Formats: sequence, structure tokens, C-alpha cells
Amino acid sequence: MQSATLSIGGMTCAACAGRIEKTVRKLEGVNGATVNLATEKLSVEYTDTQTLAGIKEAVVNIGYEVLDKPKGTAATIPIGGMTCASCSARVEKAIRKLEGVESVSVNLATEKAAVIYNPRTIRISAIKNAIEKSGYKALDFSTDGAVDEDKLRKEREIRVLWTKFIVSASFGLPLLYIAMVPMITWVSLPFPQALAPMNFPLIYALVELVLVIPIISAGRRFYTVGFKNLLRRSPNMDSLIAIGTTAAVAYSLYNMWQISQGNFKAVDALYFETAGVIITLILLGKSLEAVSKGRTSEAIKKLMGLAPKTAIIIEHGVEKEIPIDEVIPGDVIVVKPGAKIPVDGVVVEGHTAIDESMLTGESMPVDKKTGDNVYAATINSNGVIRFKAEKIGSDTALAQIIKLVEDAQGSKAPIAQMADIVAGYFVPIVCVIAVLAGVAWFAAASSGLVALPAGKSALEFSLTIFISVLVIACPCALGLATPTAIMVGTGKGAENGILIKGGEALETAHKIQTIVFDKTGTITEGKPRVTDIVAANGVEWDYLLRVIASAEKGSEHPLGQAIVQGAEERGLELFAASHFEALTGRGIEAEIDGVKTLIGNRKLMDERVIALGELEADSDRLAGEGKTPMYAALDEKIAGIVAVADVVKPSSKAAVESLHKMGIEVVMITGDNKKTAAAIAKQVGIDLALSEVLPQDKSNEVKKLQGEGEAARGEKRQRRFVAMVGDGVNDAPALAQADIGVAIGSGTDVAMESADIVLMRSDLMDVPTAINLSKRTIRNIKQNLFWAFGYNVLGIPIAAGALYLFGGPLLNPIFAAAAMSLSSVSVLTNALRLKRFKAG
Repeated sequence: MQSATLSIGGMTCAACAGRIEKTVRKLEGVNGATVNLATEKLSVEYTDTQTLAGIKEAVVNIGYEVLDKPKGTAATIPIGGMTCASCSARVEKAIRKLEGVESVSVNLATEKAAVIYNPRTIRISAIKNAIEKSGYKALDFSTDGAVDEDKLRKEREIRVLWTKFIVSASFGLPLLYIAMVPMITWVSLPFPQALAPMNFPLIYALVELVLVIPIISAGRRFYTVGFKNLLRRSPNMDSLIAIGTTAAVAYSLYNMWQISQGNFKAVDALYFETAGVIITLILLGKSLEAVSKGRTSEAIKKLMGLAPKTAIIIEHGVEKEIPIDEVIPGDVIVVKPGAKIPVDGVVVEGHTAIDESMLTGESMPVDKKTGDNVYAATINSNGVIRFKAEKIGSDTALAQIIKLVEDAQGSKAPIAQMADIVAGYFVPIVCVIAVLAGVAWFAAASSGLVALPAGKSALEFSLTIFISVLVIACPCALGLATPTAIMVGTGKGAENGILIKGGEALETAHKIQTIVFDKTGTITEGKPRVTDIVAANGVEWDYLLRVIASAEKGSEHPLGQAIVQGAEERGLELFAASHFEALTGRGIEAEIDGVKTLIGNRKLMDERVIALGELEADSDRLAGEGKTPMYAALDEKIAGIVAVADVVKPSSKAAVESLHKMGIEVVMITGDNKKTAAAIAKQVGIDLALSEVLPQDKSNEVKKLQGEGEAARGEKRQRRFVAMVGDGVNDAPALAQADIGVAIGSGTDVAMESADIVLMRSDLMDVPTAINLSKRTIRNIKQNLFWAFGYNVLGIPIAAGALYLFGGPLLNPIFAAAAMSLSSVSVLTNALRLKRFKAG
């Protein structure tokens, strides 16, 4: 199975997206295809029986563009010493011969070479060497990084749309003024007498025609695309605009002919301004829509902007600054205080603190020393380090995060299915309604069943209805309602360290009724720590800890290591141990500081008949709190207890309380015994603790909670939506079984396939934040869909003359165009409100 994401050009509404999906899905070997109108991208999965070239061809054949993105890096190299055209040709030839150079253009006037090259194949230094060997001087260069064709194309599209709108408005406003002022009698507005319609009707009509031609030219794409799709029997929004405005212009041209034949009354039936203003308003709407679409993807732009553009490597013992794309695995990179880490790698020299907040959200800098991992885009706070590059380009943690967010933004939520189905039939149905409404009103007006507005003929009246219905219908709002909200929602999640892998996960999260937390490493830190030191009478606590830690120094047991770490944290100097003996399953025996020492569990104390005495109560208390007591006896007498436990994360209790406020049941699952599990559950406020569960059985417990088997508490219950929160490794089956799998990562392990949501920090407060974000996003989508459907459900009947039928006003096509333009902009604006979402 292969997958690809293609940038598509030429889409204008949901009908276009639906047509591309339908066409691609029909192809042999294609398993799935989804088109995101907001990002203008096609995501497709296909087998070996199909090729990407075949898919591209199918898209092109139905009238759309597939915009291939160059993979090269652009560099501009100033060149000294060129004097004529043969010089520039010689340099160009020398560079073009190099392997890895995709294209080169040398400009003699600017004395610069514009090169696009593959940094994996050739370094910029080799290109400079080729220039030098040709007899010219390669000066300091600049790289533009990977060519972002999508960004450039969208910026170009916005510029073109604004230019078209300005041109259209420049002619549209005087056209509207000339058309409207002669009809306004209650106020005197300046108007040239040479254009008076009653005196010079033909000149008046010709001026309107001259003014509308540039507007039609500015909106020519509506006609070329609209009529082409109409002929292919797959009309879209452009088709509606093209038919409506063509009808207005054609009827106006007919009336111009009537004027030229001496029928001066036909001057009242000119509709050039209707076509002109409709196109102008729709171009305005499209321009605003393009700008708003760009704002929905700001999260991706922010992430991409985090990466530095250059790196300082050590080459032959000398520091050398090179473009980031030229770094290869194995390069030793120098990073100075305040600089960004350019790629992922391992520290080989130096010590520093690194701000990883841009990846993990953790505000405190993390100490780094030799052997520690560092990640691209993080900031070196202090100290100079050298590290060896390990992951570059698309393999870095930052690149994986960007890919996850891009994939999520390109996905569809199930809630969008209804809108997609409606959008597929929407335009043809609107065309039918427009024709039926126009014909019905023409018949009714001609037969005298309805009174016509003053000065209008039956044909003019029915034409107004026909145009209004076509123009007011807005499939764009339907197509943008869901993807724009998902783009902003997933982007906002990424900003808060929450990576949501798709629209389906984002939608399902708001339905969650039960959340299952794995204990170790999720609710707790996952690392045992010394929590209590209880010394017997006459024994100092620090001496007791020194003795036990000294005995455990060589132990590989996690509890023993925790005790050694506890002593080191307290600055205690350890004794040398002698006569060390491990007692399997019970503890250890050694001689410490000349004293016979026994350290182990209760079983070892009972075996050696060592009474706990006054420490009995403390032993029971510590065990009841879910801690593991380690007993120490010196010279066959109890000396004290050191308790070790996997401590609860500071955020666990607050997260559980937040989930309870949201009405969500919280369950903990663990392999620990019932007493330990119950103690942790009580401490945090868990509703149900499932203890002594083996890793392979966790998925079955999740299944039971979902109601697909007998419930965990024994009673039967309805199907529930269950989320599982774990470390993404040991809990993979349970994460996959749950309706939503939430993996707690370190902020770098972002490729956890089994999880639907990845929390880049280890803060459990991100769990309620993720659910709140889902609720807000779904509410936003529902608002968008309500507006999109409601607008069309109300707007089309009004345009069809429903209000006029009951004595109300007739909708002017110009107002219909204004409403249509604002409808998609309002959906986008509403989606952008999600950018105000705040965690916590």
C-alpha cells in the first residue's frame, strides 16, 4: 500500500472536491481518496496496480491541475569576474554538469547564479568549486531553503484575486452609479446629461457595456471553468455564476439591440450592472476567503519557521557555516549560547541547558551533557556544545510533528460526510430550482396570476428570479465548514503540545465517557523514589540511608537503584561494602562499616526472626499507602525502614478532577497488587482501579469497559466511548482497542502508530485540554454546518420569490451575490475563532 498527497489547482467549491474524490476512487487499485478544499490537497492510498502518474492524469482529465512541488533547495550565488554573455554561459554549463543540480540560471546583469539542487547529492561548496574552476569568483551565497511552492502559489493567488477585485471594483462602482442614479428620484445626485437614459438611451447602454467588459474579463475564470464543467455534466459554483451573469448580459445585449431598433423603453431592461456587481462581490468574497484560508494554516507555518536555516559544522578542525539542508548524519555541529539546534543528534562535548518548550511545551530548560539527545529547533540557553548529527531533514522530531499536523489537517471528520453528500448533488439541484422557479413565475406573470413590480415585464421578472437563485446558492460554505475548523483545531493542539492525528480522532474525543489511565509512567513518574525513612530508636536516619545505599550500590534492582539515588540526592557519602551476598527474592546480606547488615523484605526479617517492634505500625501504614518498605537490620536488630514508591505526578490529581468536572469516569489499570492500586487510586481520586492486569490483558479490560463484553463491575452497560492513556509502547494493544488512544510521549517520540493523540509533554492536564479542544472544535463545526445549511435553506426560497409571493420584497440579484460572498467568509471567520482557544 502506498500513499501520496497532491496539491490540486482549479477547485472553487465543494462540488469540485467531490468530483475529484469520485473520479480518483473509481480508478483501479485506489483504496481511498479524500480532498480537502481548505488546503487544496488530495490524499490518496493506492496499491501497486495503480501509479501516481495515472492518478495525476485522471485529475487533469477532469479539468483540474496537479501542482508538482520541486524537492530541491534554492541557492543564489553572487559571481565575480563575468564580463559578457559567454562568461555567464560558461558558468551555467559548468554548474549544470554537476550531479544533483536540478536547474541553474546565470544572470549577467545581476551577476548571480540561481541554482536549485539536491542537498543530499551535492553540497554548495562543490558548486562554488565548479565556478572557481571555470575561472570566476564565487562570492558569499544565500539559500532560500526548500522551495515552498504551496506558499508561493497561495500568495500569488491572493495577489491575483485582489488585483482582479480592484479592477472589477474600479469599473463596477461607476457602472452601478450610472445604472442606479437615474432611478433615484427622491434625492438629486450629479449625473452627466450626455448619458441621460431617456435622452440618449443607446449611448447610455454602450457606456454600461464598455464598463462591464473589463469586469467580465476580470472574472473570466468563472466562465471558462464554469461552462467547461457544465459541458462535462458536473457543474460547480463557477457554473452557477457563469449561467446567472451570462443570462443578465445576454438579456441586456438583446435590449441594446431593441434600443438600436428604436424601442427606447428597452433602456429600463438593462442588467449590465447586475452582472458587473455580482462578479465584483464574488471576487471580493474569494479574495477574503483566500486570505482566511491562509490564516487557518498558520500553525504549520509557525512550526516550519522554528527550524534554523544554517548550521556550524567542524570540517578538518575548522568551524564552517553551511545551509541546514547540507548537513549529513555524522557531521559534528557546534552550537553556541542563544543559537538553535539545527538537527537531531547526540551531544559529544560540552554541557548546557536547552529550552525545548517549542517542541514539548515544558517551560524549564533541560540540562544536556555528553550522551544526551538534542532536537532540531530547540534553543541552547547557555554553554557551548558539540553534537553529532543523527537525524536530518524529514527524519527530525520537528519534521515528524509537522507531518503529523499536515496529515491531520488534510483528513476528514465523519461529521463532514453529510455535507459532502449534499455538496455532490447541490449544484445540479440549484440549477433545476432556478429553471423551475423562473419558468413558474414567467407562466404566472404572463397569465396575470401575480402582479408584477412596476416597470417590469414577465420575462424580466422571471429572469431576476432565475439569476438570484443561481447566485445566492453557496456550495463553498458547505465545503469549508468542516476542514477549516479541523485545520485550526489541530494547529491549536500542536501549539499546546497536543498532536491530534486526524479529523476522526478530533471528533471522537468529544464523545469520551470513560478514560483509562495506565498507572506506571502515566499517573506516576514511572521511576521509584525514596519517599519515607523511618529509623529505630538510637539510629540516625542519614546513617541508616547511608548503610542501605552502600549495600545496594552494586544492585541492578530498580528499588535498590532508587535508594542509591536517594542517598546521592541528599549528598550522603557511601561506605565500602564487603562480604556481599544476594538473597534471591528476599534481599541482600553484607558487611557495611564493620557491621553485619541485612536489607530486604518482610519475608527476610521473618526468616531471620528479627522483630519489627515499634516499627510494626509504620510498616503497615507504608504498605497501606501503596509504598514498598525495605527493612534494614544491623547486627540482627531492626534499624529502620526505607519506603520506596513510584510517586504520583504533580498534575495527576488536578487532571482527574478536571475530567470529573466534565462528567467523565476515570479508571486506572495496573499490574500492581490491589493494595498498592487502591492507595494510588485514593490519592488521585480515581473512580475504579483495575489491578493485577497483565499487559496482554489490558485491551480486554478496555473492551469490557466499552460494553462489548461483561462490564468491569459485573453489571451490563450500554456501549461507552472509552479513551486509553498510556506510554504508547507497552500499552499498544489497549491504545488500539480504545475509541481514542492517547500516548504520552517525551515530545520527540511522535510516530506512535497505535495512538490517535500524542501528548508531547508528560503532563496529564493535557488530557482534559485535548477533550476540551475537541468539544470546542466540534461545536465550531456544527455552527459552521448550521450556518452553511441554514443560509442555503433560507436563501434559495427567498431568491426564488417566496417573500414576494406573500406580499414581501423581491430579492435583487446584487444582494444575493453579496450574501453568497459573505457566507463562506463568515464560515472561515467563525473557524478562526478557535485560534483564541487556551489550554487549562
